[in-house]
Amino acid sequence: MMPSKTQIFPTIEREVLSFHPENIAQERKAVLQPLIDYIQIKASNQEEIRLNFICTHNSRRSHLSQVWAQTAASYFNISNVFCYSGGTEATALFPMAAQTLAKSGFKVKTLSEGNNPVYSIKYTDNEHPVIGFSKTYDDDFNPQAEFAAILTCSQADGGCPFIAGAEKRIAITFEDPKAFDNTPQQAEKYHERSMQIATELFYVFSQIKK
Repeated sequence: MMPSKTQIFPTIEREVLSFHPENIAQERKAVLQPLIDYIQIKASNQEEIRLNFICTHNSRRSHLSQVWAQTAASYFNISNVFCYSGGTEATALFPMAAQTLAKSGFKVKTLSEGNNPVYSIKYTDNEHPVIGFSKTYDDDFNPQAEFAAILTCSQADGGCPFIAGAEKRIAITFEDPKAFDNTPQQAEKYHERSMQIATELFYVFSQIKK
């Protein structure tokens, strides 16, 4: 029986229905398995599941991962999941990352302007929005203990041999869409990377047994 799920916005639902998790390579599924195992143990013990997605600048991949993971948890009705993101340094959430989420159907609202804007990112009407802004992974906004640190870029993976407070460190790295900034392929490549991240994280949460 399919688990009950949050009614996410229809445009996002259409994106989700276009995913092809069956096309994820076996080698990639092996990379994702430690995250499945971590979430499963926590869910089975009815413990809070804190996931901190970490990249170098907390500007692109870590935010896309945070938002899609929170959406997937709600979609599959996995409770007590709290998703965060951070960087080895703080910069700003790159506008194209926010635009890519908006194009996929998220309601993205700018809460404050400036060098490091703060966004509210909603996937459904009745759940808390994800608050998106660039911060270091150990920022007060993020959990200080009892969380999994998920390294979404190889640079952060190599640059963070130790993450204080993390119960588990999991490297799930993605290619950086930044390589296509200011090119005609920019929007297409950001969407492509967002869809990869989304498909893989929806696969992860689809494997959790309640």
